[in-house]
Amino acid sequence: MSSDLHPNLDPTKMGLGRSIAVLTSGGDAQGMNAAVRATVRVGLYTGAKVYFVHEGYQGLVDGGNNIRLATWESVSMMLQLGGTVIGSARSKDFRTREGRRKAACNLVKLGITNLCVIGGDGSLTGADAFRSEWSGLLGDLVTAGSISEAEAKQSSHLNIVGMVGSIDNDFCGTDMTIGTDSALHRIIEVVDAITTTAQSHQRTFILEVMGRHCGYLALVSALSCGADWVFIPEMPPDDGWEDHLCRRLADQRARGSRLNVIIVAEGAMSRDGQPITSDQIKELVTDRLGFDTRITVLGHVQRGGTPSAFDRILGSRMGVEAVMALLEATHDTPACVVSLSGNQAVRLPLMECVQVTKDVTAAMAEGRFEDAIKLRGKSFENNWKTYKLLAHINPPDVKSNINVAIMNIGAPCAGMNAAVRSAVRMGLIQGHTMLAVHDGFDGLAHGQIEPITWTSVTGWTGKGGSMLGTKRSLPGKMLEEISQNIAKFNIHALVIIGGFEAFVGGLELVQARAKYEEMCIPMVVIPATVSNNVPGSDFSIGADTALNTITATCDRIKQSAAGTKRRVFIVETMGGYCGYLATMAGLAAGADAAYIYEDKFNIKDLELNVEHLVEKMKTTVKRGLILRNENSNANYTTDFIFNLYSEEGKGIFDCRKNVLGHMQQGGTPTPFDRNFGTKMGAKTVLWLTDKLKECYRHGRIFANTPDSACVLGMRKRALTFQPLTELKADTDLEHRIPKTQWWLKIRPIMKILAKYDIKLDTSEHTDMEHVINKRGDLGK
Repeated sequence: MSSDLHPNLDPTKMGLGRSIAVLTSGGDAQGMNAAVRATVRVGLYTGAKVYFVHEGYQGLVDGGNNIRLATWESVSMMLQLGGTVIGSARSKDFRTREGRRKAACNLVKLGITNLCVIGGDGSLTGADAFRSEWSGLLGDLVTAGSISEAEAKQSSHLNIVGMVGSIDNDFCGTDMTIGTDSALHRIIEVVDAITTTAQSHQRTFILEVMGRHCGYLALVSALSCGADWVFIPEMPPDDGWEDHLCRRLADQRARGSRLNVIIVAEGAMSRDGQPITSDQIKELVTDRLGFDTRITVLGHVQRGGTPSAFDRILGSRMGVEAVMALLEATHDTPACVVSLSGNQAVRLPLMECVQVTKDVTAAMAEGRFEDAIKLRGKSFENNWKTYKLLAHINPPDVKSNINVAIMNIGAPCAGMNAAVRSAVRMGLIQGHTMLAVHDGFDGLAHGQIEPITWTSVTGWTGKGGSMLGTKRSLPGKMLEEISQNIAKFNIHALVIIGGFEAFVGGLELVQARAKYEEMCIPMVVIPATVSNNVPGSDFSIGADTALNTITATCDRIKQSAAGTKRRVFIVETMGGYCGYLATMAGLAAGADAAYIYEDKFNIKDLELNVEHLVEKMKTTVKRGLILRNENSNANYTTDFIFNLYSEEGKGIFDCRKNVLGHMQQGGTPTPFDRNFGTKMGAKTVLWLTDKLKECYRHGRIFANTPDSACVLGMRKRALTFQPLTELKADTDLEHRIPKTQWWLKIRPIMKILAKYDIKLDTSEHTDMEHVINKRGDLGK
């Protein structure tokens, strides 16, 4: 066992002489296959032997053919499959010491001392118990003569790394567990379908979603579809909720709504711990209001289907991190779980996470519901706060006399409307008058401005495109007219939702403050573009929807090659000069290469890629997928690359070309984009409200400091406001991209998973963190 592993050691030799076993346990979750595939391929890349353990812990106990060597090709075409290809089972045998002794014997005989477990908290707790008993189990096996002293010495220590695979997102310490995003996709597909029929008949629909002990799916679904009410176990409704619920539903109908949606987590309960069932709610609504009410219980539909792009990327990134954590572990390293915080991969001590997860259950049992919400983590708490603000408060009678204008700029993208809806409603809740500006800066210049009300944004969360209308025009040549309309309509603050044009347009307005005093108002740019190229944010609204569209299309394209064999597809993606979509879709769809502007390539690289595909055609995997960002190179166009591959592959493979085009900007927004847009819109208006108080002097608003015009962006682990003028220095204005982009660091993962002989940068070492530190004083 190498205990002196250094992060700068050659990663292709880290695993020499080591063996890793990977198993999936407990309930299945979409994305588990991506994690298995990455663990196998990165394990092999490091020089280690990798074994599949079929049927979870039961396979570990039974041994024999259940523990098999994995090869590179054996994980091909797994990425887009739901469930777990290697099988999962809940094992009674493993719960007994005798069962664990058999499992230990099977591992020792194969020289396996590194175990990667993908499952929920029960599966991971079992793994930790197995590890703590390891030396005792080996002692028993030596005494019984099942293994020799030499074998016991060789396998004296067992390393454990966990990845959390659970659709409920019920494991503390990680923002998202593998499978949660895909389950949300299934739920939202159903909600969208039900909404159309409910509106036709003016019905109330009660949707029951999974989550026996955790309300994450219910809460995010409610946020993503603008549900009228949500029941979650962490925060039971106040006493007398029946009257409140009926009042809310009747109120919505009185405002002109033709439907009501109520979302119930299967573990929903009242303050005194009694279950709240869908049937109970149906009876209440029917008896008191006489509304035509229907129940839909989603059940195992939520576990099924293809994993979303997010879950594939999450599984792949976690798989890489898990292998590194196993190979870097020493005798003193506690069993750890690899997880996600913001967009950062982190390692956390497994039992700390399990403990906090248990603390949540204890807090709920003791009626400490506020603590339960906080213990779930920042992400859960923010979702709950946003939901409460948007759903539970009626606009005040007293007006603030503040007018906030909202506009969309640049190309349309899915999720823009969700941001507009939440900004409008949050503004109305604050007592502001909200103004809709149609057709971007053109509309602001030509006075296409009108008040927008609570009901006028009903149902916008799930609508694609831009309901306000959007154009790419910049304000530079219309400053005179814009300043006149800001004065005419008495606009006190501006919300600009859009892509790179929104960023540049915002900058132009700030620069115009010196000449036009009307521009001295607080303003916020919310990044919304499929290209994900706005400085100041790691993610833009709309990029996730586009990514899922590309990934789903690539799946179909790859499937079409399964019959014909020996075929290579060249697919062109959008993104301007930003290679985010091509890179992430490459990771999610299992591409062989992704050509982008930021990662320069020449004819030698193209030649290398062709040779790589020629070699690939000699294996059982006889197909290739190449992605090219639309502006990756002015001379190596999609046609050029297609012609080059066609010529060089003659007699070995044939080529096909696909330009995906504007389908990437369309479609209904994914749950991520709906939720992200909703949170961004709400946070923006709350920030502007505070900023307006700061800037109010001598009876008027005057804002000309850099921090009064910001981009709201996701940075690593938090949503932050950053001044537009400060971000300008980090912007390549010619190519419309930020100078530093976080996702470039995960590009090598795509190349390694496609079997390229490159070096994985392990210098950015992920240290073990502590989940306890994140909890503050809670649960004491």
